[in-house]
Amino acid sequence: MLKCEPEPPRPCEPVEGVPSSAGRAGGEGHPQGQLFAEEGEPNAWSNLTLAGTPTSALAPPGTKMDSTAKDEMQPALPPGFSCPGPEWPEQERAEQLARGAALKWASGIFYRPEQLARLGQYRSREVQRTCSLEARIKSVVQSYLEGVKTGVWQLAQALETAQGARKALGQAHGLLRDMAEAIQTLEPLREQVVQHKQLQALSQLLPRLRAVPAAVVHTQTLIDAHQLLEAYVSLRELEQLQEETWASLGGLELPVFEGLGPLAEALGQAVEAAVGTAGQLAREDPALLVAAVRVAEVEAGRTTSLEQAPRDWRQRCLRALEEGLERVHFGTPLLPGPGALAGWLEALRVALPAELATAEALIAPCCPPHYKVVQLWAHTLHSGLRRCLQQFLEGPELGAADAFTLLHWALHVYLGPEMMGSLELGPEADVSQLEPLLTLENIEQLEATFVSKVQASVVQWLQKALDGEVAEWGREQEPDTDPSGFYHSPMPAIVLQILEENIRVTSLVSESLQRRVHSMALSELGAFLRSFNDALIRFSRDHLREEAIAPHYVSYLLAALNHQSALSSSVSVLQPYGVASGVLAPVEAALDELQRRICRLVLEALLLELQPLFATLPSRRWLSSPELLNDVCERTARFCRNFWRVRNPAFQVLLAEAERTVVLQYLCALMQGRLVCRGADERNQAAERMQHDATQLRDLFLDLGLEESVHCAPVLLTLRNLLNLHDLTMLGLEVASLQQQFPDVNEDHVSALLDLRGDVSREQRLAALSSLQDGPQPSPLPGRRALFSLVPAPTPSPSSCLFSGTCA
Repeated sequence: MLKCEPEPPRPCEPVEGVPSSAGRAGGEGHPQGQLFAEEGEPNAWSNLTLAGTPTSALAPPGTKMDSTAKDEMQPALPPGFSCPGPEWPEQERAEQLARGAALKWASGIFYRPEQLARLGQYRSREVQRTCSLEARIKSVVQSYLEGVKTGVWQLAQALETAQGARKALGQAHGLLRDMAEAIQTLEPLREQVVQHKQLQALSQLLPRLRAVPAAVVHTQTLIDAHQLLEAYVSLRELEQLQEETWASLGGLELPVFEGLGPLAEALGQAVEAAVGTAGQLAREDPALLVAAVRVAEVEAGRTTSLEQAPRDWRQRCLRALEEGLERVHFGTPLLPGPGALAGWLEALRVALPAELATAEALIAPCCPPHYKVVQLWAHTLHSGLRRCLQQFLEGPELGAADAFTLLHWALHVYLGPEMMGSLELGPEADVSQLEPLLTLENIEQLEATFVSKVQASVVQWLQKALDGEVAEWGREQEPDTDPSGFYHSPMPAIVLQILEENIRVTSLVSESLQRRVHSMALSELGAFLRSFNDALIRFSRDHLREEAIAPHYVSYLLAALNHQSALSSSVSVLQPYGVASGVLAPVEAALDELQRRICRLVLEALLLELQPLFATLPSRRWLSSPELLNDVCERTARFCRNFWRVRNPAFQVLLAEAERTVVLQYLCALMQGRLVCRGADERNQAAERMQHDATQLRDLFLDLGLEESVHCAPVLLTLRNLLNLHDLTMLGLEVASLQQQFPDVNEDHVSALLDLRGDVSREQRLAALSSLQDGPQPSPLPGRRALFSLVPAPTPSPSSCLFSGTCA
């Protein structure tokens, strides 16, 4: 390592004979590009140090540099600088990298001998750059040194100032310590001064303090005598004396004033008690009420220097007003017992408006306007009544009457013109914006209770009405009749009245309750009709089994049919206004089922009468004599003699079913094959007999009152044409005509009729039957019921069906 000695700066002169482009590395086309920047431009290579770089590395091979050249190659350093070794590994590594880069560059520049001529120029340029860098460094260091000098001077000044302040603080601390010692020596004197002042104040207040016990007793006497204003004035004088004493003695409390706290509380309780009976005092002693309110108002504006909690007598008065009012009307002993709710509510209906009128006329003038006495009265009564009703509902379950009364009273009477909605009350008494007396849960509970209780009552009443009706079915007398001669019973009217009244009365409460009761009524009516149906079945079974023979079995069935008609014609009264008509559909279906059941039972009784007669029809005797059908008509007429006691339209339905039952039995007898005509004469007799029978049956039921348009007997005339046919080639057309009129006729029926003729060959029979299959199948005629489908062939089987259209 060469030692870098400082040397004076050398002048930076350009080298003569070297063009400016010689400062560029490698000459033309050198791959290193521009290596020397213009004068004054920063260059990365200008910071490289060549100290310690072997000069032989800059010479081409075979060339040796002399010592003078080596000395000239050493870079010049500023004065006072040396070249210490690297202090950090990073610095040493950076220095090695810089030397390596410089050697690489120098070897590239001076690799060829002709380039060594530029070495002097390069050296001169590097010296100039070194001088420039030294000047810059000197300038920066000089600037840093001036700043450091200024900072050192400022620190010296700050240190001098801090030392002066420390010295002053030390002196002040010493003075304060001396003053504290002096104060401690004066403390006994100060205490004596304070005691002297207190004794002086006590000496001045002593005459007044001696009178305090007597004043306390006097004030208590005034309170007991209800002289509230005088008692309050005396109490305030005592409290002012207490405040003066407390201020004079520096916050010291004297035992003589210990009775003022209980005395003030006694006065507050007296004021509260007086205000709590405001309703009574307003009538008997309004001056006392005014005095109590004035005391509370004056106390509300008072301020005290004593450390005492404020006495909020105004709020105590307002609470006393509310509590006294609730105690008068809603106290525990005043709550209604079971069954007494209606009377209690009626008493409130009278008392609450009267109480509001009293508050407006008598109590409000005794109180300041900001008390809003009428509004306070209305809200207190409302909240007390609401709380009382809530407690009442939490008790035992109400009966139906109490639940209805409470719902109607709370929803309509309370806010109505008779009570809180009265025009005589001012707007301050309006409670419509407050919480309702009954919550939605309360209303739901009461409605459910009412419906359940009413439902249980309705079930009992309906069952009692049904039991009474069933008990009459075994009587020796016929059913009762109305003035028109129809069978009559009060049961339908009782049933409908029970249900209709319950539905109607609920309209006075709410639509929701009316819907509930309406639904319940229809449900119970349906259950009643099913029970009525079951009772008729038991009645018929017991009668037919001869377990309990009813002397007037059919008559009571006819009376039951009248009951069904009465219920069916009047069930519309159970439909409230605005309710869809479809809600009655289940009840109407149950009524129709009941009608079918009664008709079926009546026709079963008719069949028992007629089956022995139809067992011998047709026969040879039938061909020659009308006696058999005469007996049928006679029994039928006797059986139906009381049908006229049934009201229309059930009368027509029953007659039509009876006529249809007789015709069906007639057809069943024909299909049994009991008779085969032996010749044309018997066929003619059979045809004439059937025509005669059809006429006789038609006349019978016309006499009974059946409309001719619904008769089924004309079917016998159609069969008569089939029997009276002489040209068997037309048999197929006749059968087809029969099928057109009665689409439910089948091959068995036609075969039975052909057997009755007795002259149809096998081929003719097959041809006639084929016409049933080959011809177009007719569709059922509207309004016409099936007839032949109920006629079994060849085995007879009694059957009956209910009316739903004509059979003609």
